[in-house]
Amino acid sequence: MTSKKLYFKGSGGNRLSALLDLPADSRPEAFALFAHCFTCTKNLKSANYISRALTRERVAVLRFDFTGLGESEGDFADTNFSTNVADLVAAANFLKTGYEAPKILIGHSLGGAAVLKAAGQISSSKAVAVIGAPADTVHLMRHFEKHQETIAKDGEAEIAIEGRPFRIKKQFLDDLGAAQIEEAVRNLRKALLVFHSPMDNTVGIDNAARLFQYARHPKSFISLDQ
Repeated sequence: MTSKKLYFKGSGGNRLSALLDLPADSRPEAFALFAHCFTCTKNLKSANYISRALTRERVAVLRFDFTGLGESEGDFADTNFSTNVADLVAAANFLKTGYEAPKILIGHSLGGAAVLKAAGQISSSKAVAVIGAPADTVHLMRHFEKHQETIAKDGEAEIAIEGRPFRIKKQFLDDLGAAQIEEAVRNLRKALLVFHSPMDNTVGIDNAARLFQYARHPKSFISLDQ
């Protein structure tokens, strides 16, 4: 696998940092777009493993940092689920213009929910794969329960996520609460592959069952051992 460092304009006009992973010794037969998890980055180990596996099968992968995360510009506090979806659409348009429109969309955790929402706006996509993705946003809202009063009073609060501080604004929670993931999956009309571990303590396995139930065929489920 060879990787190219790239930049493109995100939904809000900020410069987003990306890696385009390409097959080492052949032209790609297709392009995929990868969305990382909540507050993660494109450099996540699992993203690298996925890219390596796909490039061996001659599938190029574009992975990028959402606005305000990693090496991308922007203020995370001003982003939300909807801006993540819009960043994905911008990334797909970037691929379409400079390389080839993505046929495969892949998302991890909340990134999985984002690709499910974005898929309807990315006409080139033929298949969607989600890993540990939520069927709704309730599990994520629980992270902010003890800060609800502060957010309601001050409009924002600093919250530690995986040991790192993030400013979360009321607009983020309002937007997250309005996400219609079930509706997006029911209207997907693309092949869906759901990966999930029964041992996932962050996003329970019941989420995978619900996503699978909502989706039309063709669809498949693969249980992960960890």
